[in-house]
Amino acid sequence: MWQSYSNGLLVAIGLIMAIGAQNAFVLAQSLRREHHLPVAALCILCDAVLVAAGVFGLAALLAQSPTLLAIARWGGAAFLIWYGSQALLRAARPQSLQAVDSPPRSLRAVLLAALAVTLLNPHVYLDTVLLIGSLGAQQPVPGAYAAGAASASLLWFASLALGAAWLSPWLARPLTWRLIDLGVAAMMFAVAAQLMLGAL
Repeated sequence: MWQSYSNGLLVAIGLIMAIGAQNAFVLAQSLRREHHLPVAALCILCDAVLVAAGVFGLAALLAQSPTLLAIARWGGAAFLIWYGSQALLRAARPQSLQAVDSPPRSLRAVLLAALAVTLLNPHVYLDTVLLIGSLGAQQPVPGAYAAGAASASLLWFASLALGAAWLSPWLARPLTWRLIDLGVAAMMFAVAAQLMLGAL
């Protein structure tokens, strides 16, 4: 049981630490201190549900449905391009990066954006459902493996949300926000390009 748990923990933490749309969103919300803990909790919950679904059968279903994967790929690419464009617009207007000049978004709006970043990103399904799920289905104790992978998500997103919020007084400068938004935009466009090129 502990071997399956540690396998899930190590595989998931190795995948989740890669810079991606979800990590960039949690980091940006944490630096703004804008509902960052609910966002992290939502990401943890989504990862746990997707891992469990992958381990207990969805991985095989998605692997056999090129249509579902194509829909996820093109829909995700469109969303990433839109989100990257929004980050570029924020970077072009440094005054909008000041907390006093931009009204905070509601919890509902932020959580909906977090859901979109999480669920419209095909890499979430490829990594979390297919890769982690298919590996978990082969473990001696698949449930322990799924718990280990969910623990990795809990550790990572809690650390990211709390650590970035703690550093926010030093990072909350217009130039820092501009650089973060430019980095987020570049990463979103790069992931979208990879998705579209992979479909061609």
